Amino acid sequence: METSSNIFGYPVFDRTGKKILTQTQGPYADSLMNITVYRVEQGESLTFFSEDEERAILLVEGSVSYLWPNGSVAASRDSFLRDGPYCLHVAKGVKVRITALRQSEVLVQSTGNERDFESKLSTPQNCAEETFGQDQFEGKAQRTVRTFFDYHTAPYSNMVMGEILVPQGGWSSYPPHHHPQPEVYYYRFEKPQGFGACFIGDEVCKIKDGSFCLVPGGLTHPQVNAPGYPIYYVWMIRHFDGDPWTDRIFDPAHTWLLEEP
Repeated sequence: METSSNIFGYPVFDRTGKKILTQTQGPYADSLMNITVYRVEQGESLTFFSEDEERAILLVEGSVSYLWPNGSVAASRDSFLRDGPYCLHVAKGVKVRITALRQSEVLVQSTGNERDFESKLSTPQNCAEETFGQDQFEGKAQRTVRTFFDYHTAPYSNMVMGEILVPQGGWSSYPPHHHPQPEVYYYRFEKPQGFGACFIGDEVCKIKDGSFCLVPGGLTHPQVNAPGYPIYYVWMIRHFDGDPWTDRIFDPAHTWLLEEP
């Protein structure tokens, strides 16, 4: 894995189709999450199970069938920019099997959680979606935010997961904000040469297709993508015990941007 410090990474799929982003041990342990992306070939099946971790299984692109104890569904997503999401969120002790109906990309986020809860499937029909920034900064910070689950909708979870879509040449996580809890972004462009920049505190890293960042708690993290290259990224937060993520704290130097003209 090529890395840029412990806040940014450029992983590749190994021979088995696995691409590890973060683990609870190792250089990205500050994420407090295990996050892996899988490239699943047509007809291939993967089984996920843990006795002590909750898990969210997101179809980034392709077509798969999900099978879990209380349900099953066939999910298809030709474009992560244009098609809605399928994400299954399950508690510890719940076995999930996915089978690729064609080559697919699946992201799995997990972390420790002793609570039991009902499995929930987010779909294009029930996923919360909001568009922000269309009337600010001449539209330069417009972005669409999808939230699969967070503290408000799933207080039993130790995680947050969603997606963000940013038009070409746009900004997100803007105005700059921070929060104590760690956050991970996984980036995709439809054109592999797409690029952008991620500002984490005083460091700047180049966003590439398939790269990711780990934002340590307390650092601002605005993002920008190049004209011609709309960006998609998955956002994932790990709550602290007794201190869940519920809101953004804007950098005082930039709060004037939120004032009415």
